[in-house]
Amino acid sequence: MSSGTISFGLVNIPVKVFSANESGGKISFNQLHAEKKIRLKQQMIDPETGEAVPREKIVKGYEYAKDQYIVVSEDELEKLELATSRAMEITEFVPLDTVDPLFFDGGYYLGPDKGAERAYKLLATALKDTKQAAVARYVTRGKQNLILLRPIDGAIVMQQLHYDDEVRKLGDIPIPDASVTDAELGLARQFISALAQPKFDVSRYKDEYREKLRAMLDAKVKGEVVDLTPVPAPQARVVDLMEALKASLARGSVPPNAAPAPVAASPAAQAEDERKPPKRAPRSEEVAEEKPAKRKKAK
Repeated sequence: MSSGTISFGLVNIPVKVFSANESGGKISFNQLHAEKKIRLKQQMIDPETGEAVPREKIVKGYEYAKDQYIVVSEDELEKLELATSRAMEITEFVPLDTVDPLFFDGGYYLGPDKGAERAYKLLATALKDTKQAAVARYVTRGKQNLILLRPIDGAIVMQQLHYDDEVRKLGDIPIPDASVTDAELGLARQFISALAQPKFDVSRYKDEYREKLRAMLDAKVKGEVVDLTPVPAPQARVVDLMEALKASLARGSVPPNAAPAPVAASPAAQAEDERKPPKRAPRSEEVAEEKPAKRKKAK
């Protein structure tokens, strides 16, 4: 995708940047005319004349006041980027586990450029041995990115980071206080232990929606009828927290990739409740259930 140089003290390591994301599996749609089924074209329209503006007459503008702009050319932006250091100058090393994943943005693989193999290997090995990550800045595509260099299987990953003002503070989110009992916490720990794995393995997970979407598209191409009857969603209801945790543990074997269901709307908990009568039902409810039956019998 691009190139750069890691500045490691007095050591410079020329590297190449490679995308770490694979977009080949993404399913995209085109915008069509509803009746003619032909692909539509997007155009930039002059609001005064209503005429389409050709690409060569479109420039970038910065609005510094209401409806007042200054024009910035692509050449100026390119020269500004070149005037800024393209080096990934390391400013500090930090323990990797102290960087909150909330700050993670895009990820890229870094590979050594010609002649930089030994220096690249040195940095990758040192980061792994010390369990540290390197913080640096890197200018590309008209933006100065805050980046984290971290080791992975003998290689180096460049993890783009959000700046502090780009991540919303937790204090902005209303989180009411609540209390849990030791018994509830014990059951929750048991549930976590039952689903715990030695490490995260992303290969366990598949995009089920994308697979169903692709199957639907294949069927439509063949002219087949597609059954899209929605699965009834379980009705959310508040259940006893202890009973919900016990029901979750009682489900038996759980697939390694199964996600725990929300306590307030657990289908397993609902099924468990339906199989078992309430242990302590209020007397008023029992009376209310018996009276209609007696009246019906009298008729």
